[in-house]
Amino acid sequence: MSRSILPLLTVAAALCAASAAQAAEVYTAIGAPGLMLGVAQPINNQITLRADLASAGNRSRNSTQEGIAYQGKLKSGRFAVFGDWFPMDSGFRITAGLTSNDYKLDLDASGAGRTVQVGDGTYTLTAADGLAVAMRFPSTTPYLGIGWGHRLGDSGWRFNADLGAMIGTASVTVTPRGQLASPLAQADVAKETAQLRDKVEKTKAIPQLSIGVSYVF
Repeated sequence: MSRSILPLLTVAAALCAASAAQAAEVYTAIGAPGLMLGVAQPINNQITLRADLASAGNRSRNSTQEGIAYQGKLKSGRFAVFGDWFPMDSGFRITAGLTSNDYKLDLDASGAGRTVQVGDGTYTLTAADGLAVAMRFPSTTPYLGIGWGHRLGDSGWRFNADLGAMIGTASVTVTPRGQLASPLAQADVAKETAQLRDKVEKTKAIPQLSIGVSYVF
């Protein structure tokens, strides 16, 4: 088990223990992080603790980056714990938390006979040549946002919504194969890597925009 998820599991366990003594809320939502399932525990009229899982699943994706056509595999999912603060006498809240993430994008440019431009060089690939790119969002990130719902109240069905972001920047690793791994291609691969990193590092967060329903016991 990843060490980064242990503090989040500790908070989730405390939340579940609290729910045994007080009425809890279970909720589901759908949106930018994918499909979510979670549990919320109001502490009082102003504070609620929550934990949820979200995933958009795994899928294949083709992409063109800096003029190179890649075949890609995307994996997305996260576990999160949140604290909700209700500053007014309504369902509006300000939310902060931590997320344990599994967001990965693997891209690969390969194929005998394909011509690709890497950096300032043009290369015709053989079956042994290729360029693999791995993009990884940080495993643990802070979350900040606003939303509606999960406040202490009577039992029954409710509505919830969230607008926020997991704050972090993905890392980029480029691994060349065959002729692209030779010293003659080193400068071109380094330039291609720098261009990819510059593009990826402009994205400072993964947004959340979701709506859902919940039930209070």
